[in-house]
Amino acid sequence: MGVEQEIQIRLMELDDLDQVMEVEKDAFTSPWSRAAFVNEITTNQFAYYFVAIMGNRIIGYIGVWIIIDEAHITNIAIHSEYRRRGIGEKLLDGAMELAKMLGSKKMTLEVRVSNENAMRLYRKKGFQNGGIRKRYYTDNQEDAQIMWVKIT
Repeated sequence: MGVEQEIQIRLMELDDLDQVMEVEKDAFTSPWSRAAFVNEITTNQFAYYFVAIMGNRIIGYIGVWIIIDEAHITNIAIHSEYRRRGIGEKLLDGAMELAKMLGSKKMTLEVRVSNENAMRLYRKKGFQNGGIRKRYYTDNQEDAQIMWVKIT
């Protein structure tokens, strides 16, 4: 296998949405719609979305809402061909740094109770369990683990 290309992280733009939707459909059984991303990028004043790019290909993204002193990870996805390479961690680090710069004191997210790989990453970053949202995921009624971390 060749030398790994460098990963670039930048703000998501409308022109990115074709590739973002490829990642979204690859990563989730109930993907967000293109319109949902358009709304997040153009209308939601609390939303910040970033893409991870390798070469000319978007291979992942993260979204975070920053409201007063709290940040909420809305979604994070890495295309299945590029997982387990630290890309999700790089995106999460960037979101946590942005939230801290903008005055957030804590960050939260929901994750499927069955998603051990994701929870392992979140725990590595200091997230702790904060409760369960019963039947949170509409595709299969799976519970969500709520996780929190202080980012001061």
